[in-house]
Amino acid sequence: MSDTNQAAPQSKPETKPETGPGAQADKPNYKKTVNLPKTGFPMKANLVQNEPASLKRWNKLGLYAKLREQGKSKPRWVFHDGPPYANGSLHLGHILNKSLKDFVVRHRTMAGFDVPYVPGWDCHGLPIEHRVVADLVESGKIAKLNELPDDKRRVAIRRDCAKYAESQVKLQSKQMQRLLTVADYDEPYLTMKPWFEARVLETLAELVEQGLVTRSLKPVHWSVANETALAEAELEYMDREDLSVYVDFEADDADAVYAAFGLDDDTREEQSLHARPSFMIWTTTPWTLPANLAIAVNPEFDYALVRTDGNVTVMATDLVERVTKAAKAEDIDIVARTKGDKLLGLRYRHAFRDSPPEIDGDTSRAYSVVGAEYVTLDDGTGLVHTAPGHGQEDFETGKREGLPVYCPVRHDGTYDDTVPEWIAGQSIWKANDAIHDHLRDSGHLFYSHRFDHSYPHDWRSKTPVIFRCTEQWFVRVDEPAKRNDTSLRAAALGFTDESRDGSVGFIPQWGRNRFRSMIENRPDWCISRQRSWGVGIPAFTLPDGSSIMTAAIVRAVAAVVADKGSSAWWELSPAELLAAYDPAADPDAPSDLDIASLRKGHDILDVWFESGASWNAACRARFGDDAFPTEVYLEGSDQHRGWFQSSMLLALGHMGEPPYKRVLTHGFMVDKDGKKLSKSSGDSVDDLFQKYGADVVRWWVSSLSYEGDMKTDSEFFKLAGESYRKVRNTLRFMLSNLDDFDASTLDEISFAPTSIEAWVLGECDRISHDVRAAMDDFDFQRAHKMLYNFCNDTLSSIYLAAIKDRLYCDAADSERRRSAQAALYRVTDVLCRLLAPLLPHTADEAYRDLVKADKQDAATCVHLLDYAEPSGVTPDAAWPAVMQPRDEALAALERVRADSDLDNPLDAGVTMPDPDGVLAKFDATDFADLLGVSRFAIGDAVRIDDLRAEPRCERSWKRDPTVRERSDGGMLSDRDAAAIGVA
Repeated sequence: MSDTNQAAPQSKPETKPETGPGAQADKPNYKKTVNLPKTGFPMKANLVQNEPASLKRWNKLGLYAKLREQGKSKPRWVFHDGPPYANGSLHLGHILNKSLKDFVVRHRTMAGFDVPYVPGWDCHGLPIEHRVVADLVESGKIAKLNELPDDKRRVAIRRDCAKYAESQVKLQSKQMQRLLTVADYDEPYLTMKPWFEARVLETLAELVEQGLVTRSLKPVHWSVANETALAEAELEYMDREDLSVYVDFEADDADAVYAAFGLDDDTREEQSLHARPSFMIWTTTPWTLPANLAIAVNPEFDYALVRTDGNVTVMATDLVERVTKAAKAEDIDIVARTKGDKLLGLRYRHAFRDSPPEIDGDTSRAYSVVGAEYVTLDDGTGLVHTAPGHGQEDFETGKREGLPVYCPVRHDGTYDDTVPEWIAGQSIWKANDAIHDHLRDSGHLFYSHRFDHSYPHDWRSKTPVIFRCTEQWFVRVDEPAKRNDTSLRAAALGFTDESRDGSVGFIPQWGRNRFRSMIENRPDWCISRQRSWGVGIPAFTLPDGSSIMTAAIVRAVAAVVADKGSSAWWELSPAELLAAYDPAADPDAPSDLDIASLRKGHDILDVWFESGASWNAACRARFGDDAFPTEVYLEGSDQHRGWFQSSMLLALGHMGEPPYKRVLTHGFMVDKDGKKLSKSSGDSVDDLFQKYGADVVRWWVSSLSYEGDMKTDSEFFKLAGESYRKVRNTLRFMLSNLDDFDASTLDEISFAPTSIEAWVLGECDRISHDVRAAMDDFDFQRAHKMLYNFCNDTLSSIYLAAIKDRLYCDAADSERRRSAQAALYRVTDVLCRLLAPLLPHTADEAYRDLVKADKQDAATCVHLLDYAEPSGVTPDAAWPAVMQPRDEALAALERVRADSDLDNPLDAGVTMPDPDGVLAKFDATDFADLLGVSRFAIGDAVRIDDLRAEPRCERSWKRDPTVRERSDGGMLSDRDAAAIGVA
């Protein structure tokens, strides 16, 4: 990045020209007599080159370990890192997240807390396995692996997955450190480490013991592409074109239908109702029609018997016009109306099946009209196609009505042999069109069209998911825990109830309702996955085909995993895995349990279970029970249905309490037009570091209002660079005027309350308090603005401009100059510490220059310090009243300069009234310097005096009344003459 001096104070004093009209060759040159600024803190930051040097110095110091050593006597403040996925380079979202977290860690550390912070990585799961398998297929190695026994094949894949994850952790760790974040990068937590995996199983064991884990046949989101169940948090909604069909299912008993509408034989004859009536359903998933077992209606709605283009069908009265208009039906007649409850129990014929499927279970009640309150009038016909094997509401309806769970779709998305022969073995997506055409040709299709809508996709493969009933392991959210007879749902809602003492805090506040809404509406949590790369669920199959997983079994396997890693599940036999398990001592095991007869299950844990248990595996395991709950979780707002929720449920199940005291959520990065950023858009993370440096990137992050989505563009980084340079140049000006100051004399220097130094120290104390308060509130944007305004306005525009003359032109060791330097030193020290959480390199660079640290000295570091204590200086209470007439005088001066050729403020004097006697308390020279003029006086009215007729000091350029020719022939004021020792 390029750097230019943007600070208001000039870096060099103005001096008399050496040549010019009227100049004499023997006139003295006073340039070398002024106190020229001098500093090793350069104007050009060169962040790209210098930040790595700071990193190297901090690593040599062992900064993180040093902070832990210093923190032993301090109160602990545990902040837990949500693990990013170990797959690919970091993106802008990570930069935002990791910067915000580092602001918190550094701030709380400097505020006097011990803040251990362990970065983590989510290493298991489908994306890595998918990538590794794809590489194996491309290289041709997969064929040889497929020849291995199942367990050995899985172990081989897992080995490659671990290598890949390790490489990604190394890449991301390097990038996080280049962002100048401070954390335990030597000992991070990785979800694939044996000690972590064992603690995850410990949490599972506790939930099993509390009666919260069950194996059930339920509909789950299923990824056809990856052949595994998915959790809600693994879904990504994307636009998709689908086929919408309106289908007539003929009534089995026409007379019963007509009777339900109050039509007797005579009425039917009068209205020529000889056709067999139908029930019209609507669906956007034609592929689920083979699994149809019922039609649901709302008992409270009005339903119409409609004659349309010669056919007679049933639909909700309020939807007749919408449906028939869409289908462009021409002859429409509502014959009769009835309530939905009159339709219950009526039977119908499937549109392309002659009889219910031949499956296990009672199908005697199949193809009946049933009641359901979830049927609405928002879309469709008011009659809902119901397939218990392919939807949560359908499943619950089927369970209530005694219908079997029929799912003819296999794990790869093809039909099994229980469907009609003409679609058996086909992909469900291909079958959509085949079913449509069959319905059209058979006369059952009333209307169809294609439409775009938002549809759930597998967040990794980006392919559409389906609802499919399979046997899975679930954490039950409505089952009372044995510990306190309270369900996870009730407990989560209780601990997030704002009216409850000790309720979890939410930043921003709207996150509370969002989180609670998701808890209220979530189903049981499917925690099993049908993949290889993860922690195996320690469940066994008994000879009768049922599954067994007790708390004691899980703990026994956890002990093995802690020693050998989770691959032991595939490498060892049941007897080896359960060598330390005693069935007789397990109250939950069958009395005749024979370990030799057990077979291992093949499911792994949902990765959200692993990361959701990280408070136990990464915090309690490392820091003890006092690390629970942690102070705050900080992630993107999508984690309300992800990590925040999984962590809450597992902590409530294991500990009976939430895992965090507060939840902070930030929005997402979007482009300048508000559109979602793709990974390939804009600069990469490494590009940003190379173009701007980490401090500028962090400074930009701190300027954002993170509560909502944040726009990003290369211009924004350039603006952040300009803003950063103003802060840097303010630091540089102060440091350059402290080169000859002895900091050991600080305590010897006092400040009069009416001095300009007392004012700036008071302002410094105020800004220090306010910035720290903003950081306490996680309001980094407010802290950023206050720091910038303090540098740009309070310091550069007011104080530093005012003291420039005394710093340059007073005698080097004069009391007034040393007093100004003492104030400068204190302000610079405070500012370096306040900036340290946001600008770690720049703050440390400036602090080391302030204390004159040797380049080889790695021990001196601003990040080992706490925030500075208040100065102890109390400025005069009248200072605010002084600044008001200053503003009035400056405005008057500007008007005169605009209306005349009086351009240089040092050619002016200012007179102002002082009716309340406020200004009289203060030094007139200080007030003149605050105005940037040569002199100030109190009078009857505001007056700007043109002093150009009076002599000007050739050293300071001030038109002081004491200016006269001196013994060296120069024109100097008394102050300047004394400073250089001439009479």
